Amino acid sequence: MRYYRSHVLISVDPECLAKGAHEILDRLQDELIAQGLNEEVQVLETSRISGCANGPEMLVYPEGVHYAGLTVDDVPYLVEEHFLKGRVVERFVVPIEERKEEELGPPRPKEVRVVLRNCGKIDPENIEDYIAEDGYQALAKVLTEMTPEQVIEEISASGLRGRGGAGFPTGRKWQFARDAPGTPKYVICNADEGDPGAFMNRRVLEGDPHSVIEGMAIAAYAIGANQGYIYCRAEYPLAVRRLNIAIQQARALGLLGEDILGTGFSFDVEVRMGAGAFVCGEETALIASIEGKRGEPRPRPPFPAIKGLWGKPTNINNVETYANVPQIILRGAKWFASMGTEKSKGTKTFAIAGDVKYTGLIEVPLGITLREIIYDVGGGIKDNKKFKAVQTGGPMGGCLPAEYLDMPVDYESLTAAGSIMGSGGMIVMDEDTCMVDIARFFMEFTQAESCGKCTPCRVGTRRILEILERICDGKGREGDIEALEMLCQHIRETSLCGLGKGAPNPVESTLKYFRDEYEAHIYEKRCPAKVCRGLIRYEIQPDVCTGCTVCARNCPANAITGQRHQPHKINQDTCIRCGICMQVCNFNAIVVKSGADDTH
Repeated sequence: MRYYRSHVLISVDPECLAKGAHEILDRLQDELIAQGLNEEVQVLETSRISGCANGPEMLVYPEGVHYAGLTVDDVPYLVEEHFLKGRVVERFVVPIEERKEEELGPPRPKEVRVVLRNCGKIDPENIEDYIAEDGYQALAKVLTEMTPEQVIEEISASGLRGRGGAGFPTGRKWQFARDAPGTPKYVICNADEGDPGAFMNRRVLEGDPHSVIEGMAIAAYAIGANQGYIYCRAEYPLAVRRLNIAIQQARALGLLGEDILGTGFSFDVEVRMGAGAFVCGEETALIASIEGKRGEPRPRPPFPAIKGLWGKPTNINNVETYANVPQIILRGAKWFASMGTEKSKGTKTFAIAGDVKYTGLIEVPLGITLREIIYDVGGGIKDNKKFKAVQTGGPMGGCLPAEYLDMPVDYESLTAAGSIMGSGGMIVMDEDTCMVDIARFFMEFTQAESCGKCTPCRVGTRRILEILERICDGKGREGDIEALEMLCQHIRETSLCGLGKGAPNPVESTLKYFRDEYEAHIYEKRCPAKVCRGLIRYEIQPDVCTGCTVCARNCPANAITGQRHQPHKINQDTCIRCGICMQVCNFNAIVVKSGADDTH
């Protein structure tokens, strides 16, 4: 096993690739060879480091130095200064306050990494790196020391619940599949991560694919399966490539395939790519897609554990669930159960996005409060604005106001508050957010992603979206709120799958906690946050306007008139409320107003 004194992570996000990341990587490797450092410095690809606006980007460990804005010609100097002389090249360093999104450097305050323990530390395309971090020891342990029943008992005792959203006890799910009559049995990994802004599964698959494969093999041994499938969306090409590399490497070492480790247990895995349909995250729709059918859900029962893939008993868990399994087997159920709450054990990964200072991927113990996540881990609200709401659980989650900031984040608490855990998406919103517009945004997504199989979801979400669009356009009318409440209840109770049943959550939660905003839109024709175009207007302050004509020259609708060096005016009948005039004005002469509101 080779050990390196430095590890270099280079972002191969599409934006960084477009700016020459591969050329940087090739030049760096050539320069390290030329300087005789290739045996001391390991160069790795990673999916994303930061926002990539200043790409290509590079992280150097163990120092944790974050470089950006590099060119190919900068590489020789960087190698000489940093790796030969040990001096940080300050002109390429990204200030710590600008480091955002998926950067997985040292753990942030309150973080505990179990699922993400290897991401950024090992080469995901080298199985030896994973083995050096105790990889496949858990599989060896269960195959040589434990019966399938003991494996299920250990997983049950740990309190691990499915991390895909529903939170069903994993051990109980495995037991159902083991007890189900019929062979062969199958194991499926749901890697169809489709929530907007979510990239938890992607990061694990790209950074530590063997942990998922090992977890699947342990599950297969526990339920009596010999074949597994990883269903990953085609929009994750790097994840698919690294999964296939990991599978080939595991086969080569006898960790997948026939007679694993000479124990008589056989298990193999295939990657199946999805076309990106959000509904295929629902397990019965996912099964239909693997079978080559249209990705549509079917009524349950029977559940997949009894009648799943090709009508045979099938266990389905998501990426994060399987990635937890090897550590539970190695470190024990008590260790895992020591984290979290009484009913929600262990850690959870979250993708924090929105109006928070430090967006990105985190892993924290369940039971942590929303306030700790947003302010201690996420650094608080950007630009010192006030917190307004947080939406958890993706497009089918609820929006929770400030009164819930001290609520523990666990399955039961979030459900009781009108939201869900989901797969781990978390969007933070500040005081300038319009909650009616937020509800419209998420309903637009779920309506577009509805497979159309059942009428309540196909038609009901369309009716809700039409009402929300009318309200945001300033055409809301009396009875709209009551109609929304009725439609939400009907869709929740009668839809076929979780997509339809969860689709009303953003609307119901915003109606519950921000009803005054709906009433302002409908009855006062006013958007309090000054976001909805149909309810705002842009005005030029004549005492501030210098008549520079910049706004008029940039207006796409030619709605601004006025002589040079004289105050200008905006024709409200022509104005399309695009806001470009306010963006280009150098004198803050343009203000946005809503309804009867005359404040700036």
